[in-house]
Amino acid sequence: MRKGTEPLAAKVPEITILFWVLKILTTGMGEAMSDFMGQHSVPIAGFVGIFGTALAFRLQYRRREYHAPTYWFTVMMVAIFGTMVADGIKDGLGLSYAITTPFFAALVAIVFWRWQRSEGTLDIHTITTRRRETFYWCAVLATFALGTAAGDLTAITLNWGFLPSAVLFFGIIAVPMLGWWRFGLNPVVAFWAAYVVTRPLGASFADWFSKPHANTGLGLGDGTVSAIELVVFIALVTYTAIRKDDIQGGDGGGGLPPRPRSEHREHRQGVLRPQPAEG
Repeated sequence: MRKGTEPLAAKVPEITILFWVLKILTTGMGEAMSDFMGQHSVPIAGFVGIFGTALAFRLQYRRREYHAPTYWFTVMMVAIFGTMVADGIKDGLGLSYAITTPFFAALVAIVFWRWQRSEGTLDIHTITTRRRETFYWCAVLATFALGTAAGDLTAITLNWGFLPSAVLFFGIIAVPMLGWWRFGLNPVVAFWAAYVVTRPLGASFADWFSKPHANTGLGLGDGTVSAIELVVFIALVTYTAIRKDDIQGGDGGGGLPPRPRSEHREHRQGVLRPQPAEG
């Protein structure tokens, strides 16, 4: 990789309340959109999933710093594609979610292990090289696939229903957040533990709103839920892009020097010089 193509700054947003809202929203949107397209045309769904995700990654990797619309468009496409992968493996190979869930859990563990072994940290404040960015997106894709399988495992295979599943995952996600907030849990561990659970949490809520009453849902339909979530998603991303308060300004323990707000402004104006590539 040529030095000139390395990122100038961290390529992921600072972790705020709005980050978690958008993350959960995209998980539900990915679930509903994937189901909606798959019900109407599997070829079109496959085309959108594959080529849309490829386009999103191309745009994301061409950026040398965090850009909210590009980043969240990529997350949205990964949500759609991750759902298709999880459902495709289950339906195509005839495997139950009881098998695919531990498979994707193992895949997530392998990605984290390789990332930690290669870079020495999983801290998202250190996503300042192409290699670390690649590890990050591999982890994101794997967690989306895992979350899809886990959410359907509890709601469908175990027959708990979508709302009870959403309540279950809400309780699970509260554990690492409370551990970080009150009991000093390592912030990197807390972040990734919560991040993994956002997928089944958002997907369970989306399915609860969209699926028929016979399947323990409210029956609004995947198309309706997709459209509503897309409008909210665009509004929140636009707000984030205008505010620009989710641009990382410090190292968060990841080994990068704090960046003054004035330096952020210079960076956006093209004045900031590239940082040396890490790793």
